[in-house]
Amino acid sequence: MKPSEIRNVALVAHVDHGKTTLVDAFLRATGVVRADNIDTRIMDTGDLEREKGITILAKAASIVWKGIKINLVDTPGHSDFGGEVERALAMVDGIVLLVDAAEGPLPQTRYVLSKALALHLPTVVVLNKVDRKDARTAEVLDLIYELFFDLDAQDHHIDFPAFSAIAREGKSVPGVGVPGPDEDLSPLLDAILETVPAPTGDPSAPLRALITNLDASDYLGRLAIGRIISGTLHASAPIAFIGADTEVRVSKLTSLMGFDGLGRKPVDEIGAGDLFVSAGIPEIEIGDTLTDPEEPEALPRLSVDEPVLKMTFGPNTSPLSGTGRFLTARHIAERLQRETLGNVSIRLRPTHSPDILEVAGRGELQLAVLIEQMRREGYEMEVSRPEVITHLVDGHRHEPRERITVDVPEEHVGTISQIIAPRKGTITHITPGRTGRTTVVFEAPARGLLGFRTLLLTMTRGTALAHTESAGWQPWAGELPHRSGGAMIADRAGKVTAYALDNLQERGKLFVSPGDDVYEGMVVGENAREEDMVVNPTKEKQKTNMRTHSADEAIKLEPPRELTVETSIEFIADDELVEVTPSTLRVRKRIRDRRARERAKVG
Repeated sequence: MKPSEIRNVALVAHVDHGKTTLVDAFLRATGVVRADNIDTRIMDTGDLEREKGITILAKAASIVWKGIKINLVDTPGHSDFGGEVERALAMVDGIVLLVDAAEGPLPQTRYVLSKALALHLPTVVVLNKVDRKDARTAEVLDLIYELFFDLDAQDHHIDFPAFSAIAREGKSVPGVGVPGPDEDLSPLLDAILETVPAPTGDPSAPLRALITNLDASDYLGRLAIGRIISGTLHASAPIAFIGADTEVRVSKLTSLMGFDGLGRKPVDEIGAGDLFVSAGIPEIEIGDTLTDPEEPEALPRLSVDEPVLKMTFGPNTSPLSGTGRFLTARHIAERLQRETLGNVSIRLRPTHSPDILEVAGRGELQLAVLIEQMRREGYEMEVSRPEVITHLVDGHRHEPRERITVDVPEEHVGTISQIIAPRKGTITHITPGRTGRTTVVFEAPARGLLGFRTLLLTMTRGTALAHTESAGWQPWAGELPHRSGGAMIADRAGKVTAYALDNLQERGKLFVSPGDDVYEGMVVGENAREEDMVVNPTKEKQKTNMRTHSADEAIKLEPPRELTVETSIEFIADDELVEVTPSTLRVRKRIRDRRARERAKVG
C-alpha cells in the first residue's frame, strides 16, 4: 500500500469524553462491525476497562474510507497511563481531539493537546455529546480556542476543523449544532482525510521502523508494535535491530502482521507509513529501531516514564489461604514476568526473600489494576503498601515530585488546600473558569498522593477531576501523615459474632461482618484513636437464665467498610499487608503473633 493511501490518527481526550465510543462508531460506519451490533466500547476488551469506564492500554484498529486506510489509535485518558498516550502520538500524523460539549476542556485535555502540539500534529476537534441537556457547545468551542492560545499554538494549529457529534449514535455535523436523524459520520471522516497528512517515507529506501509499544502472545511471545518510517519490512528477510546500547543485532521475524479492522492479519510485507505488529525478537524494547542489516541506522529513541512507586508481591501465608488456583511464588513470578513482556511501565526486582518480588510502576491505579487482573485470573498473594522510589543526588536523598491539575467546583477550592497542606504540596496556579469550576495546579511529593484521589473524591462529593504528571525530583520532604487511626487486630481465630461487633463498632470503623472467618493478626477495623488495639471479634454473649432488656436482643450494626484493592493498599501501614484472594480482600499484620510483634517493635 502506498503512503498516500494511509492516514494514521490518534483519538485523545479527557477520561469519559467518548474516545472509545467514537472508535466504535467509526467501525460501524465503515462496515467493520455490523451496524446493529449494540455492544458498546468494542475497543475496551478487558473486564476492568469496561467496569471502570476507562481505557488502560492504547489499542489500534483500521478502517477504510473512500479507498484510504485509516489506522485509528485509541489511547487512555487516565493519568497513570499517560505514557501510553505519548507513545501513541509517535505512531500518528494527526489527532482527533474529543471534548464533552457540556464539561468542556479538562486537565487531561490540556495534557494530551500539549503533547500533540509539541509534535506539530494537526487536529480535528469533535464536540461530543451535544445532545446532553446541559450542553453548551458554542461556549465549549470558545474554551478550546482559548486552550490552544494558552498552549502557545501556532496559527496553523488553531485553524482546525470542528464538528458537533453524538458518538453513541454515530452522527456528526460541521461546526456547532445538533446532528439530525439522517446525519452520519461522513463529514467527520472526510475531514480526517483532508486534515491529517499522508505519512512521508519512501518504501524503496533502507528500512527504518520505530517500536512504540509492546504486547504479548501466549504463542508468539513478545510482540513489537510500531510504525515504519521508511523502507519496507519483509516477513522473511533478515532484520537488524538497535537497542538502547546502540549495538546492531541481526535477527529474523517469526511473524509479521498488519492491522485489519479490529484484528491483526498476517502479511508478507508492510511499507513506509503503515503500522505493524512483529514477533521473533524477545529482547526488543520500546524505542528500539528495526533497520536494514546492510545499512543499519538508529532512529531517535522514545522515552518511557520511569516508575515512581514500588510494592512487594509474595505468596499468601495466612491461615485462610488456598482458595485460588495459582498459589506459589513460582506462579506469581511467572505471571509478573509475562506482564513485563507487554507492559514496559512495570519493572521487577528481587528482594531479600526468594519468594517475594518487588514490583515498580508509574502510579497507584496502575499497580491496583495489575493486582485486580491477577486476582480475577485466580492468583492468590500478599502485597505491601506502595512506597516511592528514591534516588541519591550529590549524596542526598531525592524523591519524585508530581504536578497535579485538579478541576473542581469553585466552592471546593478551599478543600484542595486542606488536602494538600499536610501532604507538603504547593499551589502554583489557580484559574477560575466560566462555569463555576476552577482549575487548581499544585506540586507535591509522590508519597503525598497515596490515597489522594479517594480523599479528593470523598471531600468534593465526586465532583473533582484530577490529572497527574511528573515534575522531576526534589529533596526528601520528611515524614508525611498517613491514616489517622490505628488498627483493630484480632487476637484469635474463629467466626465473627454480631455481639462482639456491637461493642467494637463504638471504637472505630469495621471491615468484617457477622459470620466472617478471622485469624490472629488479621486487621478487622480501624481504631478511632491513633494506637493499634487488639480485640476479640469472635466473643459470644454469655448465656444465663436472666431475662435481658429488648434493647440487648436487637443488635444494630453499621455496614462494614467495603475494601477494594485501591482502598486496601492506601489504608495499610508499613507493618501490614493486603491478603488478595479471588473471592476476598483482607488486611493483616506482617507479624501475626502479638508477642512477636511487640518484641519486634522493642527491638
